[in-house]
Amino acid sequence: MSISMDALADDLSAETADLRAMLVALTDADWRRETPAVGWHIGDQVSHLAYFDDAAVQAATDPDGFLAELARLDAAGGVNPDSIAARYRDVPGVGLLAWLDEARGCLLGVYRALDPAARVPWFGPSMSAASALTARLMETWAHGQDIADALGVDRVPSDRLRHVAHLGVHARAFSYTANGRRAPELPVRVELIAPSGVIWSWGPEDAADRVSGPALDFCWVVTQRRHRDDTALAIRGPAAGEWMAIAQAFAGPPGQGRKKERLG
Repeated sequence: MSISMDALADDLSAETADLRAMLVALTDADWRRETPAVGWHIGDQVSHLAYFDDAAVQAATDPDGFLAELARLDAAGGVNPDSIAARYRDVPGVGLLAWLDEARGCLLGVYRALDPAARVPWFGPSMSAASALTARLMETWAHGQDIADALGVDRVPSDRLRHVAHLGVHARAFSYTANGRRAPELPVRVELIAPSGVIWSWGPEDAADRVSGPALDFCWVVTQRRHRDDTALAIRGPAAGEWMAIAQAFAGPPGQGRKKERLG
């Protein structure tokens, strides 16, 4: 099935609108609210998204320049999201929102025009343009979850979660690589109930190891926004259990994940 960059961009635009709806009325104090990401407040979540949107635009329009900057960062110890967050911590909320609006608008314009199969360099292996745009949607949703948790907001999930779930499934091998481990050859069947009620599935139907349940819960786990034991996921088999313990849909070193909150 062909991939439409316009459709992906439209979904990212809709996800962005949901994020902005939580941000536009924030007070200066709200922008400094702590989020579940240790040491990060709401402003840090937004600067992170804007910074990596700009990076994604450079990767697509000036790959040589992007790779040169990546080499410089690697020589200095690598990309450190905490250091990036600290760099923009004094920018007021209105400035951060304006930066996000500009960076996201540029990102959408650039990526709509790309061939979905075109390779784009990134922090780690290169990706197709379609995967790169999907990753920006995943990041928007995941960091939006941190912001929603900080504000006590229950977001209404949409079928745009399919993008996040798809990325999470296909990042299974990377989850092991990020943790310095070898991925098992055993397949895992994933069957998820979408917000609309339809079933999304990946992997062989006869696989003994399985993950099933609400798509929202799966997306929480693969973006490390909830501990797997705090979700309604049914996880069967050692390969499935091992994967869900380290699942990571985002690039970079192993995430810290979330502590288990539910007792028993």
